[in-house]
Amino acid sequence: MTEKPSVEALLEEARLNASIPPPAERLRLREAAKLSRAQVAETCDVGRSTVANWETGHSEPAPPARLPYLRLLKGLAEIYPPDSTPAPAPGPTADPAPQPAPAPASVPAAFTAAPETLRGPDGRAIEGDPGPCIRCGIETTYQSTDGRPLHSGAMCQPADPAAPQTTPPASAAPAASPAPPAPAAAVPASVSPTPVPVPSRPGRRARSAARAQADTTALITRAVQDEAERTGGDEEAALKALIKRAIPDVMHLFNETRATARYDYTAYPALPDVLKKPSKKDPDQIWEARPKFHHPGYSLKVPGDVKVTALDVNAAYLSALKCWLPIGKLEYTTGSDGVDPKRSGVHLITPGEWAHPHLPDPIGDRDEPGALWVTNSTLRLLQRLSGPKYGLTDAPVIHESWTSGATENFLDALRKLLSAARDEAIENNDTLTLEYVKAMYSKFISTMGESIHNREMVRPDWMHIIHSQAYANLWGKAYKAHQAGLDVVAMMGTDELHLTGDWRKVFTEGRGVSQMKVKHGEGKATGEYTVGTVGR
Repeated sequence: MTEKPSVEALLEEARLNASIPPPAERLRLREAAKLSRAQVAETCDVGRSTVANWETGHSEPAPPARLPYLRLLKGLAEIYPPDSTPAPAPGPTADPAPQPAPAPASVPAAFTAAPETLRGPDGRAIEGDPGPCIRCGIETTYQSTDGRPLHSGAMCQPADPAAPQTTPPASAAPAASPAPPAPAAAVPASVSPTPVPVPSRPGRRARSAARAQADTTALITRAVQDEAERTGGDEEAALKALIKRAIPDVMHLFNETRATARYDYTAYPALPDVLKKPSKKDPDQIWEARPKFHHPGYSLKVPGDVKVTALDVNAAYLSALKCWLPIGKLEYTTGSDGVDPKRSGVHLITPGEWAHPHLPDPIGDRDEPGALWVTNSTLRLLQRLSGPKYGLTDAPVIHESWTSGATENFLDALRKLLSAARDEAIENNDTLTLEYVKAMYSKFISTMGESIHNREMVRPDWMHIIHSQAYANLWGKAYKAHQAGLDVVAMMGTDELHLTGDWRKVFTEGRGVSQMKVKHGEGKATGEYTVGTVGR
């Protein structure tokens, strides 16, 4: 039998219900306690998006999560009471002197909760009365969730000395008595006064995006500095601390880069059975097409003098963040009905036969023939290879699909941000930041599925699609080398490519995301080595 609630429990809930704060106060209390939405969501056993809806007023807490949430709010209100400072007394009836705009913060605190933009049900930022932005002081019509003026996504316009000032600078003091205006020079009627140049909309957007990226990049720099100082300069200890915090930090960066997005995404969609693990130890049914290729014409076991170079693809998973990701709930279709250039998901297909032993099979090293579930990244690769440009295989037969409307740029802002931080770390020989950035993007991908380490989203379809995109990118590099006259001796994992010949004529050498470098490590098949030919 279900245990009956006690009288005290009912009374407690009634008292809490009577004093539930409005959405803006719920947000203030959480931010005052420096709690993330993920922490509140885990405590109340709901999703992060549910907490966001409570704080924006899109929904109200409902049982069974309602009572623990109300208890949390009551406790936080006791610790962080509302500011009771009285408002200043009204001045004389004359117009008051203009007040200086607030100065922007010099360096944002490392991964602290930032004000969020007020959005409507369609995900678009809502405009209101203009006022000075609470972050940069420049006038804006957009608002934060607590009703204060805030540039959309907290992405403020950078200071531009050449641009006309819409608000007085923070350091300027109002003059005691303004000087009389100088008489205007006479202007012939036929001559128009020179217009004041106004920045174009694209220009303002570009500066706003640059300011936002600078602010977000500063979070990475500040996090590294904090851990280095906390560990007294012990780089090994600092790296362990940074890797430990990599998941919540990268999720914060992800949320920051999503702040100005024009649409929402589904972080916890209902998953089809093919994407569910039968148990914690068993994988789901998706085949990621991971390559494991060795050219049958070459062997390490046969003596020979054919020189081979083992190459590393830099930041393969980081590059793979640019891929077509479904942003909504997956919908079921049969045949080719769900296949569309602007949709993505997973597909049950029968691939065509691969009859090119000198090139890796794009479906990967697979033992069993027949139909299999693949991601949209793999399907797109197979469709290209079966098209008129390549003509390497037959088109795959599509039996079933689980897809949603998709975009290729969903993670592009995060990818560019982490790529820029990675490039800067390499330029400065900053190993600590470099490894921290690597931990962020690799853990971001590996924990976005069903992981206890990241409760802010459950998208195993994204994880499989990104993995498959990395393998598809590697296949493209192998094909490019083959077309240039080099033999692909081996291709493995996400980033390992072994080639004969002068690979530098095909690829640029370096540590950049779009470059290749010689692979070094233990074993014979690293760096440069020789093989013998078989059956030639």
